[in-house]
Amino acid sequence: MRGREDEWTGLMRSAMAGDDAAYHRLLRAVTPVLRAAARRGLARAGQPPDQAEDIVQEILLAVHLKRHTWDSEAPFAPWLFAIGRNKLIDALRRRGRRVFVNIDDFAETLPGEAPEQTASAGEVAAQLNTLPQRQRDVLQSIAVESASIKDTATKFSMSEGAVRVALHRGLAALTTKLRNP
Repeated sequence: MRGREDEWTGLMRSAMAGDDAAYHRLLRAVTPVLRAAARRGLARAGQPPDQAEDIVQEILLAVHLKRHTWDSEAPFAPWLFAIGRNKLIDALRRRGRRVFVNIDDFAETLPGEAPEQTASAGEVAAQLNTLPQRQRDVLQSIAVESASIKDTATKFSMSEGAVRVALHRGLAALTTKLRNP
């Protein structure tokens, strides 16, 4: 452990002196350690480890942006791990207090979603006939015949805006009628 920390400190000193290769070696060396630490921290907090990579990236970015604040006379590892701890805490705060339970274990005992109530085709057709002619024509053209708004506007000599208004009003009226027969 001590040898690794000394190596990291030496690499960071070289990086601060302008050695790009040393900086890349340092980042490659610390990344797996940071990833493992992030996973352990997430597990201790009862969180899934899937966010570990995001935390590692945040740590590496912070190291890059704040490297000028590192005291070259001090060991590198404590400075790095302080940043790592703070980024982990930040990530946990953003997530909030959540407990994750794998629902696959309970799939057979959980009720399924209630089926959505739908109106029969006959009921929709009957209610459609109660709408004003223009709304009925627009709904028929767009919803049943799958025509575009532009084609519907041309077909009925209307502006596209008027077609949208008629469509919206027709759908709203039809929805109200189907909900309150």
